[in-house]
Amino acid sequence: MNRKLPSRIVRLVPLATGAVIAAMLAASPAAAADFGPVKTMKVDAKKAALGKRLFFDPRLSGDAAISCSTCHIPDKGFADGLPLAKAYPGSEGFRNTPTLINAAQKAAWFHDGRIGTNLNDVTRESITETYSMNMDMRLMQERIKQDPIYVKMFKDAGYGEPSNGSVRKAIPEFLKTLTSRGAPFDKGNLSDAAQRGFELFKGKAGCAQCHSGDRFSDDQPHNTGVPENPEIWSNPLRHITYVAFGMFIGIENYMNVRRDVGAHIRTHKSDGSDIGKFMTPTLRELKQTAPYMHNGTMATLADVVTFYNNGGGTDANQDSRIKPLGLSKEERANLVAFLESLSGDPLTGPEHVWKDKINVNYAAIENWLQAKN
Repeated sequence: MNRKLPSRIVRLVPLATGAVIAAMLAASPAAAADFGPVKTMKVDAKKAALGKRLFFDPRLSGDAAISCSTCHIPDKGFADGLPLAKAYPGSEGFRNTPTLINAAQKAAWFHDGRIGTNLNDVTRESITETYSMNMDMRLMQERIKQDPIYVKMFKDAGYGEPSNGSVRKAIPEFLKTLTSRGAPFDKGNLSDAAQRGFELFKGKAGCAQCHSGDRFSDDQPHNTGVPENPEIWSNPLRHITYVAFGMFIGIENYMNVRRDVGAHIRTHKSDGSDIGKFMTPTLRELKQTAPYMHNGTMATLADVVTFYNNGGGTDANQDSRIKPLGLSKEERANLVAFLESLSGDPLTGPEHVWKDKINVNYAAIENWLQAKN
């Protein structure tokens, strides 16, 4: 490919602001003292309950075939267990579905970090983008206005009548409830192997340079040389999704690109030195969210540890800190044991999952042309 990708970017989606990016890039890795349980967030219970129903409602997609929970499955740690994500019918995704657990506390969203902390913007893009849920929010608003349960829930939540703006507030309120809990690491219940792995994590293995803080992420983009997933380019449905994304986001020469440029779309350096950078993922709930990496190319945690032990992949832009680690077989097993200790209780109960059937066979509104909300 032409590594001199765009000298300019057409920003057609809300990117992280320059100030946010600068602050994130200037941030230093958290000290070991920052490791600990993820802080719970203040939540409005009625707004979160509304957001939960919306999250599991397929009527928020254009053809009412998929919901947010189609790709963010509670039993899979609010990921989907697939190497590459599904997408709106007629297309397929080109990246791995990340967990939504603790995601409301992220500094930047999506693997490329193109949207900052405004969950309203994240929700809007996820619902309206053609290859995700392909929904016109004006149509979505009219759909939910027909549902008497929503009419009551929106009113009880203090939003008044159902509106697309309130949907973009309610779903993020639900996401705030998805907080890790019960992990052995948080309970101080590490096995001897996991404790040795933690020392390696902070020291010899160097993981804490990027995986810092209570979510074990510095919320910054790095290039570790993860190999491309050839399925993206050999499967026409995945390739056309990337082409659509590239056209919309402003990637120069997008028809001929054969790699995921990652965070280049937000920093767009003219020399292409930012190509192949991706946001540091959280290490929370890894036991629930395999396979790994932004493109799902690694099936197990042992594969991931081996990848880094070997010095990462091969990429001209690879971070200079990625070097062979020289970990023994036992040390690698200890590191895996530590990573597994960061997974807690599955969030699969009624607090986090809409268990009731969403009935769409409600009575039609009489004289709807004259109806007033």
